[in-house]
Amino acid sequence: MRLGVLDIGSNTGHLLVVDAHGGAAPLPAYSYKEPLRLAEHLDDSGAVTRTGIDALAAFTAEAVVVAEEKGCEDMLSFATSAVREAVNGDDVLAVVRDRTGVDISVLPGEDEARLTFLAVRRWFGWSAGRLAVFDIGGGSLEIASGADEWPDIAWSLPLGAARLARSHFSHAPDEAGLKEIRRGIRTSIARDAGNLLRAGSPHRAAATSKTFRSLARICGAAPSAEGTLVPRALALTDLRQWIPKLTDMSPEELAGLPGVSPSRTHQIVPGALVAEACMDIFDLPELEICPWALREGIILERLDQFMIEPGA
Repeated sequence: MRLGVLDIGSNTGHLLVVDAHGGAAPLPAYSYKEPLRLAEHLDDSGAVTRTGIDALAAFTAEAVVVAEEKGCEDMLSFATSAVREAVNGDDVLAVVRDRTGVDISVLPGEDEARLTFLAVRRWFGWSAGRLAVFDIGGGSLEIASGADEWPDIAWSLPLGAARLARSHFSHAPDEAGLKEIRRGIRTSIARDAGNLLRAGSPHRAAATSKTFRSLARICGAAPSAEGTLVPRALALTDLRQWIPKLTDMSPEELAGLPGVSPSRTHQIVPGALVAEACMDIFDLPELEICPWALREGIILERLDQFMIEPGA
């Protein structure tokens, strides 16, 4: 079947069209995305602004047209941290529904971690053993770990790169400010770290999504043009060497780095601090970069459901 997956993230709205059937990897057929930056379209009360709502509704309407033109049988629509935590999230989705007819569901943080873990498990397979997965999004950090297809533990923290950029990096912090930000990130992650550490060190640790891919590319990983099957990793030693350089760079210099989108330059340093904290707190010298993430997890779960439905 051909499916459309509409992912309303904290940074980007993304419609991924895939050809999928049970027993095979989802095959991307078309991608349509826009930098909505909802995590940054919040007012002082934590509500999505009218500008953000209008941008989301316009993108969703266009995504419906694209999905129809590409022959999608179904479109799975979901929103993550920015809408989930906005004080007017329900109103935002009601406006989108009224204007476009699309009913976007809000994905809880634990489910976001759980479904991302499923995608990474399917990518690496059973040979990965006990698996730990980390995902830095625009609004949140997801962590999950387990030995099966579904994680034993999964949780979400408000440590997304866009959120931190908005709350702590509107002006370049001085050395003392940067130290305080770093301490706050580590305290938040360490608070529940025992959930994962009590089970022992994972046999394999992986990271997904744009922030980790960009950091890995900065640190020397292969470019995306070489394809998804090329192994990529982010080493803690490399990241630690780069963080002081990144903090000293201007937005223009950051935009010139490999793997960095100009619209995300302000998120590189906060993302790097979160990545470093994850690797340090969980004693992980390296994270393998997985090309599959939440969208693939959504597709795989839908395929699993389809295979057991009567008449499927």
